[in-house]
Amino acid sequence: MTISRRTLLGAGAGLGAGMLSACGSNTGRGSGSSGGVRLAQWYHQYGEPGTEQAVQRYAAAYKKAHVTVQWRPGNYDQQTAAALLTDSGPDVFEVNGPSLDQIQGGQVEDLTALLDGVRDDFNPAVLAPKTYRGKVYGIPQTIDMQMLYYRKSMLRDAGVRAPRTLDELVDAAHKLTSSKVKGLFLGNDGGAGVLGGTPLYAAGLSLVTEDGKAGFDDPAAARTLGKLHRLYADESLLLGAPADWSDPSAFLQGLTAMQWSGLWALPQVQKELGDDFGVLPFPADGPEGRPAVPVGAYGAAVSARSRHKEAAKEYVKWLWVERTDDQEDFALGYGFHIPARISLARKAGKLKSGAAADAVRFATENGHAQPLLWTPAAQAAYQDALSRIIKDGASPEGELRGVVRKVSAELDRVRHTS
Repeated sequence: MTISRRTLLGAGAGLGAGMLSACGSNTGRGSGSSGGVRLAQWYHQYGEPGTEQAVQRYAAAYKKAHVTVQWRPGNYDQQTAAALLTDSGPDVFEVNGPSLDQIQGGQVEDLTALLDGVRDDFNPAVLAPKTYRGKVYGIPQTIDMQMLYYRKSMLRDAGVRAPRTLDELVDAAHKLTSSKVKGLFLGNDGGAGVLGGTPLYAAGLSLVTEDGKAGFDDPAAARTLGKLHRLYADESLLLGAPADWSDPSAFLQGLTAMQWSGLWALPQVQKELGDDFGVLPFPADGPEGRPAVPVGAYGAAVSARSRHKEAAKEYVKWLWVERTDDQEDFALGYGFHIPARISLARKAGKLKSGAAADAVRFATENGHAQPLLWTPAAQAAYQDALSRIIKDGASPEGELRGVVRKVSAELDRVRHTS
């Protein structure tokens, strides 16, 4: 099975087990025979036909160095993490990060200067997790996002309007549920795996505050997460669907009136349903709430172990800052994604109208990404608690007290890491 870009948006995803894949003898290192340097560039294996050929074409067009592209199947994150500790890894590499450990450990280069004059044109939600103490360590490539799909005809027939608040979503899901159709599909686990911190952002909170503290030590967090259990307890949620939340088949087959899924599903939904659907962000909850949309982006980074760091940086700037046509092609030529540059997202023909234009607006105005300081240990603690709240009806207040303690300890640890 190949990896698709959507994997970085699975809220419970972490680094899995696996061994570093054996590298070929051609690492792209050493001096070029024509006076230029040779650079090795790594990408994870996309599941979208044509992507590999596209990145090879981009690299071949670069004239200041010979760039060898390596397509890396398997557990890519673990491969790159291991390779960054050696002298045989890539010069330039795609990364779902870099991680805090890689930045604090001096394994990746500071790329801040590459964004001089254009930094404000990058979607701030996806640039933030690649920024540490004001310095940028990864250049976002394309944005993936999640949103709520709803069937217009089903809502109209039930006399339900498209939900703009979490209370309206809960009520709508209940009214839309019948013996044949469920009101809402949040994944086969009831939503714990995919929603992650999104309900907290919808309540006006966050996973981590700007000053590095747990962002959900607030009664509003318990109030909002408790409403997710209502969806489960009311039996308004579709569970046990043939495919999980990332696949729109349950929505397309009429098993559910509303489904949480990704932008990547939009072309298929549009092809099969025409105008009989709409999209929304996760709805706001409470007086301080705001609509929320989870976003994520792979980025281009440069290894600190590269013998050609300056040449690698120059190449990254050329491809991911200057070559806007290639950036739009990468986002929309082989799948359906949003360019990381705000100006490109606004002018791209495929994103100018309808639900696609709505999605761009959601990502720009309501986007949030997993914070850099949010560690795997913090994620595991929160994820387990969220599952107990949704499925078991565990006390949100009690569960969150325990999570706040664990997350605060994790944040203290990473803040004191040099």
